[in-house]
Amino acid sequence: MAAGGGRNAPVCGGERGSRAPQHDGMWKDGGGEQYWSRPECRAWTAVLLLGTCLLYCARVTVPICAVALSAHFGWDKKQSGVVLSSFFWGYCLTQVIGGHISDQIGGEKVLLLSASAWGFLTFITPLLTQITSAHLVFMTCSRFLMGLLQGVYFPSLASLLSQRVRESERAFTYSTVGTGSQFGTLVIGAAGSLLLDWYGWESVFYFSGLLTLLWVYCTCKYLLVEKDLVIPIGYLRRGISISKQSKVPWKQLFKKAPIWAVIVAQLCTASTFFTLLSWLPTFFKETFPESKGWVFNVVPWLVAIPTSLFSGFLSDHLINQGYKTITVRKFMQVIGSGVSSVFALCLGQTSSFCKAIVFASASVGLQTFNHSGISVNVQDLAPSCAGLLFGVGNTGGALLGVVCVYLAGYLMETTGSWISVFNLVAVVNSVGLCVFLVFGEAQRVDTDSAYIDL
Repeated sequence: MAAGGGRNAPVCGGERGSRAPQHDGMWKDGGGEQYWSRPECRAWTAVLLLGTCLLYCARVTVPICAVALSAHFGWDKKQSGVVLSSFFWGYCLTQVIGGHISDQIGGEKVLLLSASAWGFLTFITPLLTQITSAHLVFMTCSRFLMGLLQGVYFPSLASLLSQRVRESERAFTYSTVGTGSQFGTLVIGAAGSLLLDWYGWESVFYFSGLLTLLWVYCTCKYLLVEKDLVIPIGYLRRGISISKQSKVPWKQLFKKAPIWAVIVAQLCTASTFFTLLSWLPTFFKETFPESKGWVFNVVPWLVAIPTSLFSGFLSDHLINQGYKTITVRKFMQVIGSGVSSVFALCLGQTSSFCKAIVFASASVGLQTFNHSGISVNVQDLAPSCAGLLFGVGNTGGALLGVVCVYLAGYLMETTGSWISVFNLVAVVNSVGLCVFLVFGEAQRVDTDSAYIDL
């Protein structure tokens, strides 16, 4: 495909074929991209916030129930580590294709389709465990499939927001939607802990799955028009196969150091977040056996909600005040990866439950500054193919997450100490932070005229 001659032509795809024509509630910037009006943006932000919340409700069901599942099925820590890490094997396989399809047909379609599937799987998991005796194999396969279905979510989200939200509002919007990860962990931590104590682990799966299916139904009924629910076969085929018209010039694009910087930083922060998400409930349960599950499953994620919102507000405010975008992104990343790791290290050294809650809350809360750092930096670099590039970074994060989650279980089994687990988190975070500080940039790399003639 030959470009129209300007430097603003994107390198990563053609026009979004499935987009409806521009209407009065939307407007375009100089590059011709469609953006939501403010009422539309507020509505979609609320819906996507709830969707992210339910994503994590479903994702965290197994970590919340890990101790109960281990006791019920007779698993040791290595077997629990296999079940917990199997999610990330599936998670890494659909990141890139999910982002690419979203860039082509629209992220909202991919989000809703995948959510209906993972909600149904979550709901029927307890029922299926009753018809099989190979529980370890079944739960491992179930978590693998859950990873496949949820792997498309954040690349689709990045694609959707990069094309529908202005740059000056992007950090706050993404941070607000990103609080759903903490809010979801908070909801399932509180409600899940109570349901676990009152009705058993099965009720946690029923609760999460049913809410997800209800969210999909309400979103389709009240927010999307009927034509937005249809995915023409031609568009789907174009989304799956990278044709000559939408072929990505990988060699040129990946020669750019900022692309590699954000990918490395993203895979490091994603893997350490997955490690804490998977093992923190077990850490508190074993280190402080008399403590209440609703406390350590709720407080850290409750703290993370306002910190995430504050990071997005602060980032957009600093940019609007004239600070360079990359300076703001790096500042956010220092807090999100550097300062949070310090508190993770402190968590491994304390024997006080109150101090452990404070350190865990600080570590988890400050990690949300990543939403205003690398999570939006990929949208700064290449908004025309943000979903695909986000998928590449998240694929690496999922792969490293598999290693880190399993390695954390192995270290615990062999050393009997949680210090080694939190040291692992700090080391991986430090590597990603250093690479981003040295090589990170915020200028678009998908508008270079050298890349346009495909």
